[in-house]
Amino acid sequence: MTTRYDEPNRAARATNVVFRWLAEAGVSVAGTRALRVRGRTTGKLRGVVVNLMTVGDRHYVVSPRGNTQWVRNARAAGEVELGPRWRTRTVRVLEVADEAKTDLLRRYLDRWYWEVKGHVGGLTPDSTDEQIRAVAPSIPILELL
Repeated sequence: MTTRYDEPNRAARATNVVFRWLAEAGVSVAGTRALRVRGRTTGKLRGVVVNLMTVGDRHYVVSPRGNTQWVRNARAAGEVELGPRWRTRTVRVLEVADEAKTDLLRRYLDRWYWEVKGHVGGLTPDSTDEQIRAVAPSIPILELL
């Protein structure tokens, strides 16, 4: 795991607020979901919008910006809340090992590259497996259990 964190600028934060509000209201835009996790120091719930990726019967969230605050909080808490406010469910999280990320990152890039292209360590949907493996340690992926 690396400590890369591509902190969002003011415009990105404003956009994320809008998409989080929509996700919390139950409106999914291109697979977005509302995710809430307890803060490591305050214990307060912190909200973020994520893209929920489903592969078979498994669900994953990817942090293309790297070791973000929500990822650090999720690691510490071991669980997150997912869903709109009126239908929230608490799920445990398990971090995916770097060697298991190649296929998941390829699927993620195929679906959401248009949205995250500046934040995935230079990866594209055409990146080779070797390129993906090289960047994978800097992109946390959590499986929702």
